[in-house]
Amino acid sequence: MARYVIVGNGAAGTAAAEELRKKEPSSTVILLTDEPYPLYNRVSLRHYLKGEIPERKVFVRDLPWHEKYGIDFRPNTPVVALDVGAHTVTTAGGTVIPYDRLLIATGGTPTPLAVPGGDAAGVMYLQTLRDARLLEEALAGARRAVVVGGSYLAYNFADIFQHRGLETTWLIRGPSFLRRDLDETAGALVDRLAREAGVTVIHGEEIASVRTHDGHVAGAVTTAGRELAADIIGAGIGLTMNLGFVRGQVEMHRGVIVDAGLRSSAPDVYAAGDVAEFPEPVTGARMLAGTWDNAAAQGRLAAGNMMGGHATYQNIPEHNTDLFASQITVMGITPDVRADLESVARLDETGQNYRRLFFWQGRLVGAVLIGSRKGKLKLLQMIRDRVPVSGPRETLLDPEALA
Repeated sequence: MARYVIVGNGAAGTAAAEELRKKEPSSTVILLTDEPYPLYNRVSLRHYLKGEIPERKVFVRDLPWHEKYGIDFRPNTPVVALDVGAHTVTTAGGTVIPYDRLLIATGGTPTPLAVPGGDAAGVMYLQTLRDARLLEEALAGARRAVVVGGSYLAYNFADIFQHRGLETTWLIRGPSFLRRDLDETAGALVDRLAREAGVTVIHGEEIASVRTHDGHVAGAVTTAGRELAADIIGAGIGLTMNLGFVRGQVEMHRGVIVDAGLRSSAPDVYAAGDVAEFPEPVTGARMLAGTWDNAAAQGRLAAGNMMGGHATYQNIPEHNTDLFASQITVMGITPDVRADLESVARLDETGQNYRRLFFWQGRLVGAVLIGSRKGKLKLLQMIRDRVPVSGPRETLLDPEALA
């Protein structure tokens, strides 16, 4: 009877545990997490904080579900060491757990705001349910907020703060939101959407220090010397992968380096979700893809291969989210993954809909759509099927041409 150990009970880890128990009901599946909760949807935390859903709707699984499937779920159990030679992991409590196959699905922790005053009360992060609960408390009575960061992590704060009626200033170090994927035109469109939502965007500046009063945030000073009053600061400046316990045991770069079957460099050790640095299926470039759907799909695929399968990950990464009063889709490969891509872009005559397409070796490999998603499925199919592009590439910018 095989013994499977999974470290991390997010979308990837829980999907893998379910797959293993369904396909090998006689196996032992141990699911470890340093959090006290069963699976919850991190994507939903923003909607909970905006008051759109109650906290109970954030949860995806409960304790009886694990019992039903015979999953040995162990919350509040951080893993601190991995020994690939002995095939064991060790918990913070000193328990040594042997495995036949191991899945690493530990996700990431927000990068701390490492500036003077950056540890003050009121400097907030948003990755876990605990973070969300602390942020909910901090929002009570807050009137002014500063957000720092240029990715989705920072956008989540800006969206929550403006929705809750806070006077919000958003600091973006680069020339635009998602600076590697958006050109100047798209950056200006996002800035306009932010302004229309009541958010002030400042580019080229970061937080140099946090002003405090009695240990609590009172404001921020930017790298340009600008002083901003604030009761709360949302730090969305990146994620650090939770991989301290695997260092020296598997090959790593930004995450755990895996092949297309999600196998690491160590025998019987796999990785999935945020921490898996995998070869994307079109160009082979290594990437991290932290979306919920990607994590769950990788968890199921890893489970199949842990049971002896030989599947390879062929999904095209895709991320869809609202963007203030608009919406954005990023799919396939973008310059954030490969800097050598060619591109064409267009903002339509309404000034509301933007699209940018990315090409590699004569094929469409990625796209960014802001506003209308018309033609998205056709573009996704072209990326997936590796269709050579003949004729002017600008034609593909017209949604009507994709019908």
